[in-house]
Amino acid sequence: MNGAHCSLYKSCKRCGQSKYYRQFPTRGSRKSSGSSRKNICRKCERKRLAAPAPQAPPVPRAAKLLRQDRQGMIRMKGKSNNGRPWIQEIEWSLAVLLVEEQAAVVVTPYMIRRLYSNDDFRSMIMTRDHHTCRYCGGYGDTIDHIVPKSKGGHTTPVNCVCSCYACNQSKADQDATGFMEKQRSPV
Repeated sequence: MNGAHCSLYKSCKRCGQSKYYRQFPTRGSRKSSGSSRKNICRKCERKRLAAPAPQAPPVPRAAKLLRQDRQGMIRMKGKSNNGRPWIQEIEWSLAVLLVEEQAAVVVTPYMIRRLYSNDDFRSMIMTRDHHTCRYCGGYGDTIDHIVPKSKGGHTTPVNCVCSCYACNQSKADQDATGFMEKQRSPV
């Protein structure tokens, strides 16, 4: 009798209670014995299904517009300083970042266009920041990456600022916040 009792009852993995085997949903559509039933009782299963699903982070708008080719790449086109057109393949994630940070626009789902040549980009950053160094407030004659290229930063309007040559050289590959804190603290 004790062996029959064990086969008719099963322990729920979620709540830990021992319940009659028919309180557990079957694994498939066929008639099933106690061993081919799920390990979570119907009550715990309903609680799990009723709980709100965790929210996924919002998908960037550019990610919805861009489609990868078979190798996971996007084509980017632009113009060099002398006006010659060029085309190169870049990773899809980089293309999304460039569009989000306003360095490129979507032409087709498989292609983006870089908005500025190198010289145009430099003069745009200088004009935007009024030739004023972000770090010391003096005359700015170079552009600097807030997050350095060596640490994953890209040349986008969001990541670049005007700086003077001395600050640009002393900042080197530090991020902007670390450099500013080091400038303020007395040595």
